[in-house]
Amino acid sequence: MDHNALAREMRGLREQVTGITDTAVAASDGLLIAADTASGIDPEGLAALAAAGLGLARRTAEATARGALRGAVAYGSDGCAAFYAVGDTALMVVLGDEGVDVDRMHRTIQPTIDRIGSILTEKAPEGV
Repeated sequence: MDHNALAREMRGLREQVTGITDTAVAASDGLLIAADTASGIDPEGLAALAAAGLGLARRTAEATARGALRGAVAYGSDGCAAFYAVGDTALMVVLGDEGVDVDRMHRTIQPTIDRIGSILTEKAPEGV
């Protein structure tokens, strides 16, 4: 896996959407893969919570016949936390401040999610 490419995608998302403050990528079991978070955020804890939240949202979507889950958003008084599925094996969490344009975030995230999915699944060259 190319950790530099992953970091570029995460940083690029923050640069494209004003108000995104932090991002992290984790395995669907909550193990942190990469984080671009502020010092006040515990990235391992964030990854675990995001996995739990996404798991509940996925089960809710299935139970209500809403199709495959793409993401879920939790809104707070100071912003939001969005959890997006990256295939069946990973997730991305995006934190936004109270000024984040959530609609723009949703429109911008899918190509980023696709590229992150490719980065996570690419195989290392033989002999490496």
